Amino acid sequence: MSKRKNILRFRTESAVTGQQPIIILKKKKNHLKAQTFPWKPIESKTNMDQSKPENLILVTREPNGIAYVTINRPRSLNSLTKSMMTDMARAFKSLDRDESVRVVILSGSGRAFCSGVDLTAAEDVFKGDVKDVESDPVVQMELCRKPIIGAISGFAVTAGFEIALACDVLVAAKGAKFIDTHARFGIFPSWGLSQKLARIIGPNRARESSMTGTPITAEQGERWGLVNHVVEEGELMKKAQEVALAMIKNNQDLVLRYKSVINDGLKLDLGNALALEKERGHEYYKGMTKEQFKKMQEFIAGRASKKPSSKL
Repeated sequence: MSKRKNILRFRTESAVTGQQPIIILKKKKNHLKAQTFPWKPIESKTNMDQSKPENLILVTREPNGIAYVTINRPRSLNSLTKSMMTDMARAFKSLDRDESVRVVILSGSGRAFCSGVDLTAAEDVFKGDVKDVESDPVVQMELCRKPIIGAISGFAVTAGFEIALACDVLVAAKGAKFIDTHARFGIFPSWGLSQKLARIIGPNRARESSMTGTPITAEQGERWGLVNHVVEEGELMKKAQEVALAMIKNNQDLVLRYKSVINDGLKLDLGNALALEKERGHEYYKGMTKEQFKKMQEFIAGRASKKPSSKL
């Protein structure tokens, strides 16, 4: 028999509080001595992951005008719970209203961008009010006037794929994959994947990808027009920031208007989309003052007076 003290630990239900005080029995010589300690919950990793939902969607703002939204549930490959969806929707709604924010970069922590909906809470998610725009992150992303850059690493699966499609620009790390598993798991798409993907990569490629569940690699996505840039994993955020800063250098009002007219025009046939551009262009110039026209002319004149660079 070992000379070390044998410690036995067990819980006993308290009839008064319904909680579980901890009792430790220490074997000392020929008798047991009991010590009781206050009750303290022992959390599993899963419970710890879900106990602080406010930390599962991280939002940070930088003085340069870039805001970051990070899906922060890496132990579960950033799968989404109902509360995470609501928090994400609120985050984008808040960033849209924040005049100090010019561009938003969306990413996931750990090995995945987002592995989709947490299927352990599937009924709560899918049987909830799918028409509630206030708690719908994709709707709020689409309503957000600010450009959204998706920084994709690892996997963007099903709902995660749909969130990526709600971004305006996608930068992906080498080896990243976009996967539609709706058909595999018997889940009907409701965040736009069945309609958006076909319009971006073509209906035949979209049908094959969605009906077979075949992954689209970052490299394929770049060739097919889904991904803007493919970079090394370590360069992902740097490239996303580079694109964001290039947008910030431009006229902010025009950046917002440009995003709006492109996205709204995509919902129309070409004839109506061209008419929409004409209408909004007329409204924009009609609203400009003489001072604004003067500044525009001065800016153009200043650019023209600069010597052209010898570098191509």
